Amino acid sequence: MDYTEGSEAMKRRRAKKMMLWFGIISLSMSFLGFTSAYIVSSKREDWLDGFEIPQSFYYSLAVIVLSSITMHLANRNVKKGKNSAGMLFLWITLVLGILFIWLQLRGFDEIIGIFGYNPTGPTSNITYTYIFLIAAVHIAHIVIALIALMVVIYNHFKQKYRNGKTLGIELATTFWHFVDVLWIYLFFFFYFVR
Repeated sequence: MDYTEGSEAMKRRRAKKMMLWFGIISLSMSFLGFTSAYIVSSKREDWLDGFEIPQSFYYSLAVIVLSSITMHLANRNVKKGKNSAGMLFLWITLVLGILFIWLQLRGFDEIIGIFGYNPTGPTSNITYTYIFLIAAVHIAHIVIALIALMVVIYNHFKQKYRNGKTLGIELATTFWHFVDVLWIYLFFFFYFVR
């Protein structure tokens, strides 16, 4: 297929999807860099072997998986013209995204309060510092996904996703699934690479 064919709208649609995928690939490379540095640092003498993952991180894993399902259902309903069902699933996804961030911050509190490690300073440890850093950068990307989701909710409220013009929700859904899969990867990475 010649990617220069088609209307201007089709060309813009393809370009926007391509830009999103370039962004996803570059973000993936950044997190692969973080996890590679984590592996290299795990050879240090002060590395904690068999450290504990905060309980809240387990709950956040379940929440992020559920949010991916609700985002998929929102996208599917909006595309089918089922506006009220689509809006309901968009709002549920937004609430789950906020709950995910709250659980992550609770996980940080557990690391500090229960395990006794801070991100920096005399009570820090390189192992938990990596976990703080990687999880915090991921939270920043969840915040970006939440902003995109709020734009989608606004646009859907204004009925902009009609007559097959659903690029905005499609892009937001793709990014949402990416940050969800990214946390699943990071969680299991922390779980198995101790």
